[in-house]
Amino acid sequence: MSQDLIQLKDLARHYKVGTQIVKALQSITVSIRKNEYVALMGPSGSGKSTLMNMLGCLDTPSGGSYVLNGTDVSRMTEDELAETRNKEIGFVFQTFNLLPRSTALDNVILPLIYAGMSRAKREERALLVLEEVGLSDRVEHKPNELSGGQRQRVAIARAMVNTPSIILADEPTGNLDTKTSIEIMGLFETIHQQGNTIIIVTHEEEIARHAHRIIRLRDGLVEADYQNEEIMNFKRSMELYLETAQQ
Repeated sequence: MSQDLIQLKDLARHYKVGTQIVKALQSITVSIRKNEYVALMGPSGSGKSTLMNMLGCLDTPSGGSYVLNGTDVSRMTEDELAETRNKEIGFVFQTFNLLPRSTALDNVILPLIYAGMSRAKREERALLVLEEVGLSDRVEHKPNELSGGQRQRVAIARAMVNTPSIILADEPTGNLDTKTSIEIMGLFETIHQQGNTIIIVTHEEEIARHAHRIIRLRDGLVEADYQNEEIMNFKRSMELYLETAQQ
């Protein structure tokens, strides 16, 4: 059985706005295992963006605990959080967040520079990951020379390059057309099959349907947490088919 990669216990985040206290997260208790594929959903104001920031070590909780890969990150310093972000988390954003004057290769290499990897090794690793996302013929192209889907593939390669514990994707298809969105979600499924843990934050039902587990938030609380039976049934059918074919 897979180990818990993420353990949230009574996680809370409160903000002071003037004289008001806004409870963005009231109390979240959730565990996510290694190699799970999870969609975080919820309407505007549900707390999903705040929770994403917590999971990504971009913010610290007001209460409760967050254990990532056996380490309590709830009380880390800014420097420790930055190190954890670079080592443990690969980010994919709706707006791609690529350096406009850098090539696809240089954009993907960036996290490896912070990790202290030698130049030869980081270029080798970045080229390998760009090949995995189908961009081996675009490594010297800059973002303005790439389509939206290709830019997101560069962003996904950058997220994968450090072999992080989690790939955290925030509305990863928000700026893409329907056909390209389907291609990008197919890429996420392939990455998941390779053993990666993926958490996608989305408000789109069509995108959430690709995940194997759906966590719905409302008013800073978990409203629902369930397996995506449609996907899981398909997965079980495929496993049974392959097992039968091998006999």
